[in-house]
Amino acid sequence: MLPTILLLSIKPEYAKQIFETQTKTIELRRVRTRLKEGDIVVVYVSSPKKVFVGSFDVERIIEIKASRQELKKFWDEYKDNLGISRQEFYSYYQGASIVVGILIKKIKPFEKPVKLERLSKKLSDLRPPQSYRYLNKNEYEIIKALGTN
Repeated sequence: MLPTILLLSIKPEYAKQIFETQTKTIELRRVRTRLKEGDIVVVYVSSPKKVFVGSFDVERIIEIKASRQELKKFWDEYKDNLGISRQEFYSYYQGASIVVGILIKKIKPFEKPVKLERLSKKLSDLRPPQSYRYLNKNEYEIIKALGTN
């Protein structure tokens, strides 16, 4: 069975923590996706960078209710892997109904980041999402190929 391929938009400071310092090993989201263990996430770094920097595999997904008690347990267990402060964590999940943690493994940075303008020449209809969007295998292969040459 083919893996699900998700394109995530991530702010520059968090992408740096994933790909450069590797201090962020859990990507946080407020909405559920179809991701499961072994799926692939392609990372688009949002403005001002506007580049595709690489991908990672999904180790597993954690989903919990965003209740005060569950948030505290999640923070206490995973705070060292999130790349944000306690205040940022609670602020991000204020008003949310669910916490989704995407556990990261096998980080694969592109040899050469792919600028949005360059990708537009090959995939003119691909627009980076506000949050996420699914990619088909062909879109993924084109992005990956551009990242290696």
